[in-house]
Amino acid sequence: MAPQPSELAFVPFVSVEHMMGLVHHIGIETVLRDLATAIEADFKRWELFDKTPRVASHSDVGVIELMPTSDGEMYGFKYVNGHPKNTRDGLQTVTAFGLLADVDTGYPKLLSEMTLLTALRTAATSAMAARHLAPRGAKCMAMIGNGAQSEFQCLAFKAICGITEVRLYDNDPAATAKCARNLAGLGLKVVPCTSGEQAMEGAQIITTCTADKQNATILTDNMIGAGVHINAIGGDCPGKTELHRDILLRADIFVEYPPQTWIEGEIQQLDQTHPITELWQVISGATKGRRDDKQITLFDSVGFAIEDFSALRYILGAIQGTGFYTQLDMLADPDDPRDLFGMLQRSNP
Repeated sequence: MAPQPSELAFVPFVSVEHMMGLVHHIGIETVLRDLATAIEADFKRWELFDKTPRVASHSDVGVIELMPTSDGEMYGFKYVNGHPKNTRDGLQTVTAFGLLADVDTGYPKLLSEMTLLTALRTAATSAMAARHLAPRGAKCMAMIGNGAQSEFQCLAFKAICGITEVRLYDNDPAATAKCARNLAGLGLKVVPCTSGEQAMEGAQIITTCTADKQNATILTDNMIGAGVHINAIGGDCPGKTELHRDILLRADIFVEYPPQTWIEGEIQQLDQTHPITELWQVISGATKGRRDDKQITLFDSVGFAIEDFSALRYILGAIQGTGFYTQLDMLADPDDPRDLFGMLQRSNP
């Protein structure tokens, strides 16, 4: 009989089915609030983390990326792709999985799907940033781009920032209809719009989240009034932007990790001498975010590995004592660590 795996061989694995079950078990708005709290806590200790721009492999049709980081005790990485053309073939634009490991031993502690988790952590990060940057008491958000991320964004801003109305626009009316249908009955006033200009009416927060891999102009300068907060999350690779350059020149710009955002974010349109502020400095209290009612704030978000680390750390804690994971026989564990070959030989019946 082949030797049976020891406890050290197993790594908890959270599948898509498990992730969906866990989110329903906890409640999606609670998960979004918890993720925002976890991400904010790690932003407050930003300086402890290893930081590097994500490792990206670009093609004409998309990008595949690895996003690593460590706080010195745990190491995490995410594999993620972005292929806008996929939807034409019935595939997701973005898929992802991630791993969390112990720095002292190198042993993995968690393997998880991150397609759903990335959508949740992206929305939680957006709303967490808006708590520091958006106009006080904002109740109305324009959601430009009504694809796979849109509902998560809307619910995060409701749960974390107190938004009560969302105004939806997408150049594909079917996407807007889908988003409105999914948000029905979830406590938001949902207003489908037929143009970006209509979606702006009364909006104090503007979220842009489009998928096309090109320099687009989703928002023009004349669409942006004083005092608004722009949550620009669609830009995530070189040559892909959503905002007219003139908007950037009027706004105070906040970013996650400048070496990555200069490559991938809206600010790739600017000279690198242009002033920007790192979001962690606002969250830690080192500098101010919103200063007055007329200030235009822009969160130029491209997503950063620390946010994924926070999300994985949260999930590792959340699954304890639940059935929302599988123990995956993932690590070889011979009786004698130097005798891996012997373990292989003895496994032959």
